[in-house]
Amino acid sequence: YSGGVLTVQNLIKRELAKGHQAYIVYPLIEESEKMDLKNLMEGYHHTVDAFPGYFVSIVHGKLTPEEKESEMKRFIKKETQVMVATTVIEVGVNVPNATIMVIENAERFGLSQLHQLRGRVGRGGNQSYCILVTGDKVSKETKIRMETLVRTTDGFEIADVDLKLRGPGDMSGTQQSGIPDLKLANLSMDGAILKAARDIAAIIVDKDPKLQHPANALLREYMRGLKNSKIDWATIS
Repeated sequence: YSGGVLTVQNLIKRELAKGHQAYIVYPLIEESEKMDLKNLMEGYHHTVDAFPGYFVSIVHGKLTPEEKESEMKRFIKKETQVMVATTVIEVGVNVPNATIMVIENAERFGLSQLHQLRGRVGRGGNQSYCILVTGDKVSKETKIRMETLVRTTDGFEIADVDLKLRGPGDMSGTQQSGIPDLKLANLSMDGAILKAARDIAAIIVDKDPKLQHPANALLREYMRGLKNSKIDWATIS
């Protein structure tokens, strides 16, 4: 890079010099996580100092809806060139001129969330970049998440890795992650078997919904016997 060492800051400067825009994303601000707000505000002030001559927006969940909308409109209209934000920009933001996103503390984001955030850049015809910034010491799971994002942009593959890492949660309860204690199947390992079983069931329901065909006689009797059972179907598969 002719302007010096190609650091993250230099890459942002290069894109801004081309007339493009940039996102710098920090972890979600929760009311109990005051440190997040401190980091966000420090990041905002650092960004203002690092990019003199450019205007910087800031958007986070503690702003009023009117304040957030105002900041977003300024960015969309190119009145600001850099947006420092939390995950409130994860969906519904379409700025084709934005070509670079830096995600700070990327280890604190889920894989699907990182993929959603990355989708905010590359929406125009220009080469775009998403830079994941983590601490020096990260877990094995975090390394897998980062390597997956670097390797592929295939949403289905990313969702599959995310399922294996986090689990689908409890479909009949409130648990949002972790592998449920299924009796006949493991959602992260038996995907092909589950799909085959579902396809067969769909064919039977489509062709013989009342199970009147002789080939389905045993299935009909079995289902009739289960009518008054107390089986928790969500724990089977």
